[in-house]
Amino acid sequence: MGCGKSYPVCDGRPALLDPENSPFAQPDAAAAHEGGRSRWSAAAARLPRLSANPRTAQKIHRFLELACATTPRPRLLSIGCGEGGEGMRAALENPRAEWLETDVRWTSRTALLSDVHQLPFEDQSFDGVVLQAVLEHVLDPQQAVRETLRVLRPGGAVYAETPFLQHVHAGAHDFTRYTHLGHRRLFRDFCEVDSGVAAGPGVALAWAWQGFLLAWCRTPAARRAATTAARLSAFWLKYLDSRLLDAPGAFDCASAYYFLGYKAREALPDDELLREYRGLQS
Repeated sequence: MGCGKSYPVCDGRPALLDPENSPFAQPDAAAAHEGGRSRWSAAAARLPRLSANPRTAQKIHRFLELACATTPRPRLLSIGCGEGGEGMRAALENPRAEWLETDVRWTSRTALLSDVHQLPFEDQSFDGVVLQAVLEHVLDPQQAVRETLRVLRPGGAVYAETPFLQHVHAGAHDFTRYTHLGHRRLFRDFCEVDSGVAAGPGVALAWAWQGFLLAWCRTPAARRAATTAARLSAFWLKYLDSRLLDAPGAFDCASAYYFLGYKAREALPDDELLREYRGLQS
């Protein structure tokens, strides 16, 4: 389907970002993403991580089962693929599925560049879509989910992980946080199969400690030192979450939430949404 526009190709991979409508196609945005792959980033990757997503592999497996239930070989879309999200490897290597991995920047896994606000695919092109740690980085999450809904076939599956209690990361390209119910309402046009805490209060506390240390910093060198100190001193907090992921209180103070569902015929009414609150507050 022609659109009357031309786009660059890099090593056989198309860059389908519209410079008139996508901020990620602008030079400053590209420079910001390139800066994220600095020498410091490579060193930081060797430090202990503050976050953990212990359930992702299991939930992605369920996502794959949902998609395979509609067709023998589902066509799946990973938006914001990066270098392959945590817990994604087994699903990406599963021969039962055909994956297309997209991002707004080039990585070793990116098949094409695209902006989730205006996906360059026809309606009902995919049997499943994954948005792992993506929606906090888009300008309009509701538009992103509408686009996800548009490219999904009837009954198509969706899996998303989005932060709640995390300080700003990715600099200017970080916009939004969601409570558990806020996340559910974002996906109100989907029937829920499962949802809950992806990263718990232990991870939230570790992020808060790192944020406190970073608040004292005024220079890049100080930020690097604070990040190193935070990771070395607080990485162990994530292990406490193994006992907290299903605790009612965790639904009020988690670091991130997940949603697994499939394309619905009708939107979830708000009165039903409110009955899905699982926290401790009355």
